[in-house]
Amino acid sequence: MTPSTLARALLPIALVATPTVAAAPSPDLARLKAHLSAVQTMTANFTQTDAKGRTDSGTLQMKRPGRIRFEYGGGDVLLVANGKTLTFVDYAVGQKSSWPLGRTPLGPLLSSSPDFNGKAEILPNPDNRIVVARAKSTGQYGQLTLAFLRNASAPGGLQLYGWTAIDPQKHRTTVKLSNVRFNVAVPESAFTYAEPKKKK
Repeated sequence: MTPSTLARALLPIALVATPTVAAAPSPDLARLKAHLSAVQTMTANFTQTDAKGRTDSGTLQMKRPGRIRFEYGGGDVLLVANGKTLTFVDYAVGQKSSWPLGRTPLGPLLSSSPDFNGKAEILPNPDNRIVVARAKSTGQYGQLTLAFLRNASAPGGLQLYGWTAIDPQKHRTTVKLSNVRFNVAVPESAFTYAEPKKKK
């Protein structure tokens, strides 16, 4: 499966089913909200695996408010938010699609003061080293479950480990992060891109 196919498969899930988190009696929910509120920037490498075991990799850069960049492989496929607009760019086919960031759950997730409105839950997990959060409603586009490692040196005592996306056809895609760094310098140029050239 190509990076473009993988990114397209995840895109509607990222747009619609990204979980949000509300303050609640659960200590882990409170810790998760504290973590997300404390992280102003983040960089990481990611490895993405589909249901058939095929993998691809790339880099992630995030900066609040409203900016994130997923870059696959050599940069032929991008998902970029510039504070106002979320754009999917596929240079291999010369196409792009854009949405107002505020109409997607990435908007509040990337805000300077995340507002989570009780739309996620902490799942029981036998491994006490990991906190697992999932959207309470699966929605029409699938389900996204986030996993955080307990890490005393990370903001709020948690570190994003990765996530699992299940699309409406029950296809599973897993993403794992490595080399995660918080509150480091991220240039504004990371959230720009060259316009794709239409293929003849």
